[in-house]
Amino acid sequence: MESLKFASLTLSPSSRRTGMLGKQLNSPILTIDSVTQFWYCKADLAASSSSIHLSNNRFSCRFSPSVATATWTSNPSIKHWILHSAVQIENILTSNEDQSKWETCKQALSPFNFSDEEKDKILGKAFGIVHSPYWGEERAKEVPKFETVNGILDYLKSLNLSEDDLSKLLKKFPEVLGCNLEEELKANVKILKEQWSIEGKSLRNLLLRNPKVLGYNVDCKGDCMAQCTRCWVRF
Repeated sequence: MESLKFASLTLSPSSRRTGMLGKQLNSPILTIDSVTQFWYCKADLAASSSSIHLSNNRFSCRFSPSVATATWTSNPSIKHWILHSAVQIENILTSNEDQSKWETCKQALSPFNFSDEEKDKILGKAFGIVHSPYWGEERAKEVPKFETVNGILDYLKSLNLSEDDLSKLLKKFPEVLGCNLEEELKANVKILKEQWSIEGKSLRNLLLRNPKVLGYNVDCKGDCMAQCTRCWVRF
């Protein structure tokens, strides 16, 4: 069905002398520039295109008179993530009541036009069901409640964040929904205002740039407490 042919690949003498081949092959972007180079890619497919999909890798070739550039990216399989996370979620939602709570919380995210998979991912990471390095080992798995999720969303809206702002914030820091509203979110916004005079538009800009500040709950003051993802020293 498919054939991929590399008829010729010639590197410049300087590249061979400096041993750059290994480094180039390990780089996300491989650029080969030589007067005598010739790179031939062929995909013998029923419907040809400029991209050849092999396994989980995306491979494409672009040409110019003097430079041939091959670019590829490797990303975790979306299907694998969906299947894996679905199993994790199903293991927690063992009753009709839990499933109903989950669906209600997903409805709270409806204004932001997330897909069902994105909603599952956001809630899963926020409440410890889907692994997140942010929590480390401290976050117990929990079935979220609508009142909790909706209360945090309402509070974030009160910080002059639009629905578009919230969409960006939730994608960047979904764990915010699992933070404590009173002891972390509100307390940290108060600290930002009183200690750094950050409020209003400045606060909005900060939260879009670094929303994790909402979840900081320790300050090691230079003496590491091994809770770096939640430490004020990162601010």
